[in-house]
Amino acid sequence: MTSPGNASGVATHVAAILPAKDEAERIAATVAAVRAIPGVDLVVVVDDGSSDATAELAAAAGAEVARHARNRGKAAAMTTGAAYVARHEGIEGGDHPRPLLFVDGDLEGSAANLGVLVPPVLEGRADMTIATLPPQKTAGGGHGFVVRLARKGIEDLTGFSAVQPLSGMRCISRAAFDAATPLARGWGVEVGLTVDVLLAGLRVEEVPCELHHRVSGRDWRGQLHRARQYRDVALALARRRARRGLR
Repeated sequence: MTSPGNASGVATHVAAILPAKDEAERIAATVAAVRAIPGVDLVVVVDDGSSDATAELAAAAGAEVARHARNRGKAAAMTTGAAYVARHEGIEGGDHPRPLLFVDGDLEGSAANLGVLVPPVLEGRADMTIATLPPQKTAGGGHGFVVRLARKGIEDLTGFSAVQPLSGMRCISRAAFDAATPLARGWGVEVGLTVDVLLAGLRVEEVPCELHHRVSGRDWRGQLHRARQYRDVALALARRRARRGLR
């Protein structure tokens, strides 16, 4: 197998982790696009309790697959993926842990554009990069409450003004990922990651990416999703304020 490091002690490859639940329609195209990103030499799909053929289609597209017997949420899937990569590197015998590229499973071919997140981390210019997305082809049904809560909370805690605080597409060094572990629960995971990495004194950079994914609608399911998201973001921020003795 190819070693993830070189003689200089710096990782030269990246492992992509795709948390996915019931993404059978999109996962194969997303995996194919991620495998084409320069520097990515390992793609792990974490099937988080899917009831469809997500796992089988991901494997057929060339991904390694880890499975949860039941749905455990995005933070658990991300943690499972990182542990899978660590085990792979232990078997492989490499000394330099790969950075982790987290990818949503519904990006399809646009996932290839995530390559811009990789060089700043591999080259040591950033400890975590975050994709910022253009306006989506289909507008979402939200009113920005969750985004405003997340942006203000991150800025209050760290001074960092995030353009898209809820973006899930990130490339992160293993040291930065470890600094943010355990991850915030549920839909608070991205906000928790940003706050924890920044409070550890590490560098975060937002990078524009031409990505397109499914957005939540205005029906009751979309409203319920946003309510859960608001709850989890508020909880992630509250716990981090408490750690710092803030109200």
